[in-house]
Amino acid sequence: MKLSVVIVNYNVKFFLAQCLHSLFKATEKVSTEVIVVDNASTDGSEAYITRFFPQVKYIYNTENVGFGRANNQAIRLCSGDYILLLNPDTILPEDNIDQVLDFMDQHPDSGACGVLMRSGDGKFLPESKRGYPSPSASFWRLSGMYRIFPDNPRFDGYYLSRYDMNGTHQVPVLAGAYMMIRSEAFDKSGLFDEDFFMYGEDIDLSCRIEKSGYKNYYLPYHILHYKGESTKKLSYKYVHVFYEAMEIFFRKHGEGYNPLSRLLVHTGIKMQCGIKLLAVASRKGLAHFVTVKEKEPRFIIFAHDDHIDSIRKILKKNHLEGPHHFVVSNERSATKGHDMVIPGNHGFTHVVYDSTTFSYRKMLSLISDDAFKGYQLGIYHPSHHVLVTPGKNYQ
Repeated sequence: MKLSVVIVNYNVKFFLAQCLHSLFKATEKVSTEVIVVDNASTDGSEAYITRFFPQVKYIYNTENVGFGRANNQAIRLCSGDYILLLNPDTILPEDNIDQVLDFMDQHPDSGACGVLMRSGDGKFLPESKRGYPSPSASFWRLSGMYRIFPDNPRFDGYYLSRYDMNGTHQVPVLAGAYMMIRSEAFDKSGLFDEDFFMYGEDIDLSCRIEKSGYKNYYLPYHILHYKGESTKKLSYKYVHVFYEAMEIFFRKHGEGYNPLSRLLVHTGIKMQCGIKLLAVASRKGLAHFVTVKEKEPRFIIFAHDDHIDSIRKILKKNHLEGPHHFVVSNERSATKGHDMVIPGNHGFTHVVYDSTTFSYRKMLSLISDDAFKGYQLGIYHPSHHVLVTPGKNYQ
């Protein structure tokens, strides 16, 4: 077996279904097994995914055991030469897997590889490549200095912004949303540290892979990461879990710092946790008194003629009156996508592509080219009759 893919799911069945559609297209020429570990979802994920993807091995946990432990459950069952750890809220272009595997086959020193991740509006996600989160790197990140001096190595230690995002680089830390790992590297580094419930475990694993003698590489091969759809970040629980993970990491890896540095890190983590908790409380309190009316989505839709009516029905069912713009098209007839049909924004918020007529590679390319025009990428797959967008799924 060349490749094993591990995905941990929690209440995001529509994102997961879309991820699997793109994954199976990207692995058509690769011997692959896919294992999904479900952390006690309550949205009917198990029945939904096993119905549409019977080839997936589905493990359902009766409680949420955390990200690292759930991954470990599946990793112990993997038989692939390489193991891809993948978030369910991602989309892979058709050539992504081949590109990454080719690189790792040609570079036996590569223990793990990450890729160029883009958000739902096509913008580059800086966490695609990261440095070691030392106290100084973390301070410059939290202070915002890395934004003011993005190319200064003194300030960009966290996100390595001086490294060209379109280049190949050896980096200390990779993101757990997409980590292609050599099985032999796992044998030497060990699996995820299950003391981390969620967050921080990818940093810890990246460090241990390097310590075991391998290198971590960032590769400029695009994927889409909706980012955060499988977690709720505006909650007290999220804040506590996130900053607890930071504490665990520095207890584990901070032995090289002097006592004063360790005290400053510990104090800084506590202060940041307190600030975030106050921010959550303020938002929740404000929500009781102020109702913020969200901007109604307006869609530019590119789809096969057979699917236009179905999409219209979804919009009508969700009381999305528009006006929307429908284009009967495919990848060959709309090579420039939405920008070819409607050059300006004109109030549109989303661009929707029919995944039976546009490749995932083309969709990601189009939304990336217009990353600063404010569009969100929506994808429609007719077998599910669901319109998946970064913020919401419409069915």
